[in-house]
Amino acid sequence: MTTELRSIARHAGTVLVGQLAVMAFGVTDTIVAGRFSSEALAALSVGSAVYISIAVALNGVIQAQLPVWAELRGGARHTDVGRSFRQALYLALAAIAFGCTCLLLPGPLLRWTEVPPALQGEVQIYLAILAATLPPALLFRMVATLNQSLGRPLLVTWLQIGGLALKVPLSAWFCFGGLGLPVMGLPGCAWATLVVTYLMLACVGWMLRTSSMYAPYGIWHKLEAPHWPTLRAFLRLGVPTGLAILVEVTAFTLMALFIARLGTVAAASHQIAANLVGVLYMMPLSLGIAVSARVSYWLGAGDDRRARLALRLGLKLAIGLALGSATLVIALHASLARLYAGANAPVVALAASLLVWAALYHLADAVQAVCVFVLRSYGVAISSLLVYCVMLWGVGLGGGYLLAYRGIAGFGPMRDPAAFWSAGAAALALTSAIFMALLWRAVQARRLRT
Repeated sequence: MTTELRSIARHAGTVLVGQLAVMAFGVTDTIVAGRFSSEALAALSVGSAVYISIAVALNGVIQAQLPVWAELRGGARHTDVGRSFRQALYLALAAIAFGCTCLLLPGPLLRWTEVPPALQGEVQIYLAILAATLPPALLFRMVATLNQSLGRPLLVTWLQIGGLALKVPLSAWFCFGGLGLPVMGLPGCAWATLVVTYLMLACVGWMLRTSSMYAPYGIWHKLEAPHWPTLRAFLRLGVPTGLAILVEVTAFTLMALFIARLGTVAAASHQIAANLVGVLYMMPLSLGIAVSARVSYWLGAGDDRRARLALRLGLKLAIGLALGSATLVIALHASLARLYAGANAPVVALAASLLVWAALYHLADAVQAVCVFVLRSYGVAISSLLVYCVMLWGVGLGGGYLLAYRGIAGFGPMRDPAAFWSAGAAALALTSAIFMALLWRAVQARRLRT
């Protein structure tokens, strides 16, 4: 038990550092664009929302193959890992084509969401550059997912840290110009991301080619013709996963749009709570990746008992860490609000109250995040998507909207962002309970088969 717990914790901790480094890419661009001009920051807000919605969903399609490769490794089917990885290249190419099309033709979406015409031009330039960044980004995600499935995420994490160290000065240089470069503004941040992402891809390509760690898998063997049964299996797992992530992301972003109607104080207070929850989410996300890799490994090895042990340990660790984080946020909610908002008393007061709800939100979020990753290890993806649609869009967003603007069960409208956070926390708590039930059923079904 101690060895298994140590393996999960080490894997999750390594992934967490890499995830935080990737998050810092966006933080860097926000700071640089904000110092350049308010117009650049506004365009970044719109452009990054579009890019993140597309890129995160497509990353989910790729990352859904983690349990497939981990299970093959657990069964000591090393050459099959390499063959499956090469087949996944076809999936990645399809995802790249779809994503680039969306990023190069954002006009209808920008007009539908009524983005001011003055911003649309710069947003389209920014997204066009990021369209060129999407291919290396998704291919890098493929290699990162492979490493996670092999239980060796450290190499990718070091590259993500190195990429951040390069991204910070490049964004500032390309944005503000100097040393022979013209002032580029916001597009400069996108060019910096493009340069860093291609360099990171080149590094992982070199690693795949030269490192002895990958030798047993024959990654660089000749690319086979598309194997349609394999690709259909990829799609059965990857498409529902990508759509589920899209639902999760849009539920969070749409919350911000609905809350914006309540005024600047409400929007600013919500942003503080959302930012903190986003950072806290990196912990269960990393744990979900680590636990899924271990569970799938033991399933591939034919040791269901060890798979169940990894599942129990992962859930206990996630709940323990989430309880600690939530308790800390509740205890320090006023201080955290002042740290973000400074002397802005109205924002501090409202944000402090929202952080209490954010702590409860995170607790439920941590449990469901680990559960949904492990469900994919047992081949469950479509049910998760349906639960997300009903709970996050229906109970969370729909319930929050009714509480905030319409009233419900005899109570008048709250006109408070807490309506969305309370409904969101309730939706995630229900999601966690349903996912636990689905997990129990999947585990029992496998026990009966074996």
